[in-house]
Amino acid sequence: MRNCNMSKKTVHLTFPEELIQEPVIYRIGHEFRVVTSIFLASVGEKEGWIDLGLEGDDQEIQKSIEYMKSMGIRVAEKA
Repeated sequence: MRNCNMSKKTVHLTFPEELIQEPVIYRIGHEFRVVTSIFLASVGEKEGWIDLGLEGDDQEIQKSIEYMKSMGIRVAEKA
């Protein structure tokens, strides 16, 4: 990854039931040049949430957030 626009962002993700079993975090790490870190998570059969750290180029982080939103994941940026 290039160091010129590197940044870190933490997001709170809320997953719909149909995505609980999908490898969303894996896909983000492979489809975008973003390093992911799971800080907290609670995943059950019908619902789940993750506090996820994203590190990388600003544009790649934004693309990964838009990708998650397009899948139906609620994304809230944390301070």
